[in-house]
Amino acid sequence: MVVVVFRSRLKEGVEPEIAKVGMRMYALASALPGFVSYKDFVAEDGENVSIIEFDSLDTVDAWREHPEHQEAQRRGREEFFSEYQIQVCTPLRNRTSKPG
Repeated sequence: MVVVVFRSRLKEGVEPEIAKVGMRMYALASALPGFVSYKDFVAEDGENVSIIEFDSLDTVDAWREHPEHQEAQRRGREEFFSEYQIQVCTPLRNRTSKPG
């Protein structure tokens, strides 16, 4: 399992367009073999945090190199984000509990 943590802040006025791009990126990524999950959160201070899980680093690399994703990355840097940080991690421990 590989976890990508994407933290960002949006520039003003980009919400409608980035929502369209985000929906397209989700459709592409979720169709990749090895995609596990995606969750998105917005903090009260405006920071966005996305947590994306893939089954391997090879899958993460394939996603990073996907041509449409590369174009979205370029647009993100130039048009959408005032700042961002990407962390690629492997879990040291994984515990799951369902109280019952």
